[in-house]
Amino acid sequence: MGFSANRYAEMEYRRCGKSGIKLPAISLGLWHNFGHVDVPDNYRKILFTAFDNGITHFDLANNYGPPPGSAEENFGRILHTDFRGYRDELIISSKAGYTMWPGPYGDWGSKKYLVSSLDQSLRRMQLNYVDIFYHHRPDPETPLEETMQTLDLLVRQGKALYVGISNYPAQEAARAIAILKQLGTPCLIHQPKYSMFERWVENGLLDLLGDEGVGCIPFSPLAQGLLTDKYLHGIPQDSRAAKPHGFLKEQDVTARRLEQIKALHTLAQRRGQTLAQMALWWLLKDARVTSVLVGASRPEQLQDTLQCLKAERFSEAELAEIERILAE
Repeated sequence: MGFSANRYAEMEYRRCGKSGIKLPAISLGLWHNFGHVDVPDNYRKILFTAFDNGITHFDLANNYGPPPGSAEENFGRILHTDFRGYRDELIISSKAGYTMWPGPYGDWGSKKYLVSSLDQSLRRMQLNYVDIFYHHRPDPETPLEETMQTLDLLVRQGKALYVGISNYPAQEAARAIAILKQLGTPCLIHQPKYSMFERWVENGLLDLLGDEGVGCIPFSPLAQGLLTDKYLHGIPQDSRAAKPHGFLKEQDVTARRLEQIKALHTLAQRRGQTLAQMALWWLLKDARVTSVLVGASRPEQLQDTLQCLKAERFSEAELAEIERILAE
């Protein structure tokens, strides 16, 4: 299976902060659907569809699966069979910060954990380096200096080209960015949870990233599936909200939320978009947002997602209507 010669023709690439790196406006996250519990032929086709359409950035973490580590293993195997010879066209990122192995050294933000975790990730993916390595979440007990010095060390060791942070609130992000700048390894990018329904980043973090020249790549841009057509008629039995152990709880899907989803869906239809396409395009309207991380359970879903890039700009009236719906 070969790749399209026109794979770069229609994708938009945005500069990541003040760096030399450009990222595709849509990046593929491997949080779900790439573990050992998933179907190899399906996730292989998703990766092919992504690259064929100009998605050059694949985002992983040490604990993605399930089981933890299996998404990196599966990605690494496909990278070395189907993507052989294309490594220099790809941006591959990984992270460490959540529980990965038992004991006191398998979690959070110590030098011991971060160095060991990246070494394990590189072995799983059969790589010499990742393009971006993130600290996945702030550690309240490890000095921030230790965590940032470790990110700097990993770049100097050649195991990562760039570093980033994820889930850091504005105040801690400002400190982390300042420390990295002083060390000589600038923070390339921040990966926060951001969607129409989760807007904490607008309370200072986006301004900080814009001022400091740090990229922003939101995850969960569709609010775990709420910002799709799936919930227009309540909670489907096969949805994430119906599952007892997911991140999206049934109690999150309130009557008020369902009314907002329906109203946003109606607006999206008027724009000639699906609700999901409009929700992604709404994030990308901000120049400080470098790229948006999407997941995909099948290749056709990813193809549909990419149509968001063909939309017309929002009018002031449409943006005002969105704000009114979200404020209700």
